[in-house]
Amino acid sequence: MRGRFVAGNWKMNGSLAANAALLQAVSAGTQSLAGVECAVCVPFPYLAQAAQALKGALPVLGAQTVSEHAAGAYTGEVSASMLAEFGCRYVLVGHSERRSIFGESDAQVAAKFVAAAGAGIVPLLCLGESLAEREAGRTEEVVGRQLDAVMDTAGVQALAGAVLAYEPVWAIGTGRTASPQQAQDVHAFLRSRVAARDAKVAQGLRILYGGSVKASNASEIFAMADVDGGLIGGASLVANDFLAICNAARKG
Repeated sequence: MRGRFVAGNWKMNGSLAANAALLQAVSAGTQSLAGVECAVCVPFPYLAQAAQALKGALPVLGAQTVSEHAAGAYTGEVSASMLAEFGCRYVLVGHSERRSIFGESDAQVAAKFVAAAGAGIVPLLCLGESLAEREAGRTEEVVGRQLDAVMDTAGVQALAGAVLAYEPVWAIGTGRTASPQQAQDVHAFLRSRVAARDAKVAQGLRILYGGSVKASNASEIFAMADVDGGLIGGASLVANDFLAICNAARKG
């Protein structure tokens, strides 16, 4: 059994006052969700607040990105060891917005994956294709290339301690959502891609779906055989919505 996992990505949202209420509500609501691991990936300035509010309970703490560098003259960057000091258990690497807006390459994402894992933080590796790439029939080519870059750099065994998230770029913040079968098809492809190098790692690998998951569609998506949970964007900013999605993962 791979286990269920739901991670919330707050993106560049939040305030001290709003965070306090949200963290309190989500923490209280997740304590009874046996069998589901939950995490919230918050902006850097709120790591201390979130760590204090959660105090080792669910959800666990995550960050939204990390530098590939350990230390040095990289103004504005945050290293994996710094995140570890704040108690981060997870960090997103290769999120579609980091790739498309900030120009992160497959090689840079792989280096960030290695940096996070080396500091004892679980990389949550994001993979996905644009609408143009999907319409051109290149989905497997694109996500396969993104995945291979990490396996080639870190080794397939590194995925045994990681989590994948398939996030079709065309279904993020657009109101469009991949059908459950579309999500399943890509998840199955990713698992088979890993299995070609190590079947045991593939069998135990958790793969999340991250494309406009809502309380209304979570159960159907999570019912797919290779979908192990979700990477949640906007809905993670509303406690009741996030908790409903976590509950759907528990039942799924």
